[in-house]
Amino acid sequence: MQIIETIAEMKQQAAEWRAANKRVALVPTMGALHAGQGALIKAAKEQADIVVVVLMVNPLQFAPNEIVSDYPETPEVDRELCEKSGATVVLATKPEVFFPKGFSTYVDEERLSKPLCGVSRPTHSRGVVTLIAKLLNIVRPQSVYFGQKTAQRVAVVRKMIADLDFDAEVVVVPTARDSEGLAFDTNASTFTANQRKEALSISRSLNKVSEMVASGVRSPDRLVAEVTHILGEYRQVRVIYVSLVNRETMQPVRGVEPGKCLLAISVWINEVRMIDNILL
Repeated sequence: MQIIETIAEMKQQAAEWRAANKRVALVPTMGALHAGQGALIKAAKEQADIVVVVLMVNPLQFAPNEIVSDYPETPEVDRELCEKSGATVVLATKPEVFFPKGFSTYVDEERLSKPLCGVSRPTHSRGVVTLIAKLLNIVRPQSVYFGQKTAQRVAVVRKMIADLDFDAEVVVVPTARDSEGLAFDTNASTFTANQRKEALSISRSLNKVSEMVASGVRSPDRLVAEVTHILGEYRQVRVIYVSLVNRETMQPVRGVEPGKCLLAISVWINEVRMIDNILL
């Protein structure tokens, strides 16, 4: 596995892959990897000749009240997981190299990014989309991989790629979960036993929604109310949003159309923000 730390070297390597007709997959991460991101790398390895994993905390996607330095960094562990999962290259550029002093050009998506997480984190999507746009130009992959857990990010990046005519496709990998159903998350590794118990209310509520839809329930109000009720039984869980939306537009729906909707959840578990969703 190769480690690349400069943009110039990455661009040169990408040009060589293109000349050799290699299929390149991009897996963007902020490091502090977990099994969910390992699943992305493995999925990319199955479909591409080259897998580039980005390990870089993106300062642009943090809100003014969020502290970038609080994000955990485990570079040695991350590189070991990347190698075991099948990465070809780790792009470990420093944020100050990627976004140097004086950087002032941003890319934003102004429709799909506004609901859900966009309400409480209005600048988050701009930071993500700007980063992905730069990576698509630098690495020039044919595909970029995300987990289903980040459904809104998937929709926003797809829209950006379509609107700006980037030559890449978004590949979505099912959300990786532990044996009890909790979606893998960087911050979840810090949970106490009690916090973990509280966090499991998320998957419990999603499973209940799946059962209700399978039994014929189609009312968004009933489904959202049931999820809110389940989450409300847990003292440390504070709901940010529960919403039934179209999986492509992220807009609320009037009724469940199987295959077209998802129920999205965001909560605080004490001071840890969690997201999850289920396709319906």
